[in-house]
Amino acid sequence: MRVVILGIGNILMSDEGIGVHAVEALQQRFLLPDNVEVVDGGTTGMELLPDLQGAHDLIVIDAVRVGAAPGSVVRLEGEEVPAFFKTKLSPHQVGLCDVLAALRFSGGAPERVVLIGVQPVSLEMAMELSPDVAAKMDRVLELVTEELAAIGSPARARV
Repeated sequence: MRVVILGIGNILMSDEGIGVHAVEALQQRFLLPDNVEVVDGGTTGMELLPDLQGAHDLIVIDAVRVGAAPGSVVRLEGEEVPAFFKTKLSPHQVGLCDVLAALRFSGGAPERVVLIGVQPVSLEMAMELSPDVAAKMDRVLELVTEELAAIGSPARARV
């Protein structure tokens, strides 16, 4: 079963780039099974179709606006994910909603979609995460590796 971990966001807007920073950290800290692909989606939209087509599981990491305290980490699954992207935090999120809809229409949608998100503290122009969001990176990666273990594709920490 093919698993795709998709990090999205704009690394020029501080915490908006959490997804991209997270997939980079994931690849640096963990060895992933052969069936797991990591995609840096940046701020792309429909260009992601080929990368996501036919994935059994899709784990998305992104900044989220869910009304939680800044720096909060959330997990959404299934129909909660496209519903979340209808209230956008930034332009790329509409693109992902469209991509998920196109995948469903074409019959290539993932069986399972999970979103690991972090409520941003700052969306200022900066390439670094705010200290509060950077401090949540370990929790984000923990949730991603728990998802992988739950579907039978465990990650191993690099030594």
